Amino acid sequence: MGTYLNPGCRGFRVITNGIYVDKTGLIDYVNSTINTPIRLTSFSRPRRFGKSFAAKMLCAYYDKSCDSRSLFEGLEISGKQSFEKYLNRFDVIYLDMTRFISQSRTKGNNVVRDMQKAVIHELREYFPGCFSVN
Repeated sequence: MGTYLNPGCRGFRVITNGIYVDKTGLIDYVNSTINTPIRLTSFSRPRRFGKSFAAKMLCAYYDKSCDSRSLFEGLEISGKQSFEKYLNRFDVIYLDMTRFISQSRTKGNNVVRDMQKAVIHELREYFPGCFSVN
């Protein structure tokens, strides 16, 4: 389980331990777009309206490094036809932009460059030999 690559289901587990409003219907929609021309999906919401919660939910569902079946049992997605097809089947990259922005501001660094370096460093660990050194 990495910081950026395959972060597991810990983030979603923490969310569902409290009061949780089931938004897993979103997963069924994303599943319907996989391998189609509309496979690139953007979830735009106003500030403080659950984008991070949705991202953690999607990570937990798709991340192949964990078994998150029990987290989704009893939720809307578990009754959908696509539930089994894509559950824990993919490598996932999770980026928390606020983390990079706050670190870059305090250090006076470039956000995009810092994000690139961090993610590529982790990808090199998981996939040695796949990234050339620049």
